Amino acid sequence: MVVRQGLRALLTTESDLEVVGEAETGRQAVEMAKRLLPNVVLMDIVMPALNGLEAARQITRQVPNCKVLILSSYGDDEYVARLSEVGATGYLIKQSAADDLLKAIREVERGHRVLSPAIANRLSVTGHEPSNRGNATPARNDHLTPREAEVLQLIAEGQTNKQIAGELGISAKTVEKHRQQVMNKLRIHDVAGLTRYAMAKGVIKGSAELKLE
Repeated sequence: MVVRQGLRALLTTESDLEVVGEAETGRQAVEMAKRLLPNVVLMDIVMPALNGLEAARQITRQVPNCKVLILSSYGDDEYVARLSEVGATGYLIKQSAADDLLKAIREVERGHRVLSPAIANRLSVTGHEPSNRGNATPARNDHLTPREAEVLQLIAEGQTNKQIAGELGISAKTVEKHRQQVMNKLRIHDVAGLTRYAMAKGVIKGSAELKLE
């Protein structure tokens, strides 16, 4: 909430930028993007109900003219590598300067790829581009379907099968089927283990997550 307030205060000082909405969850962000049709969505990775990467995937598919700029505490290559997969146009770490963020929003709106300077420099040294690493990154969980990834997150957030069914609009029996498939694919057969896995992958917040300065 504090971070969103700070971002709104920053963006409203710019005459060419307008904040048309704010979302507390990834799922809410998707619904608002479909309704408000913004030019740019500024998205965190760690969000409740639906993480930012999955939300970005849905937004770019359902609102093709909308550009997504990821703003995250995580600067690891494994997260940056998913840019092309989920359709995001830019990736900044939260420690970026305000001027860099404003410039990035404008560049992304024009359709230009944007990366935090530290990430761009690291990729130039290694010779890797985000799109080249998308099939190799362990953060993709590419053996889970998008629906299974959603169920994993909701399980890790402590929701019951009935609650997950209500959240996703499916039956509790279907949720149980997805739950079993997730456990089998990850070879993790208890909720505590799934929660630890989700935290390690940045799907949900961990106690050691970096905070915005």
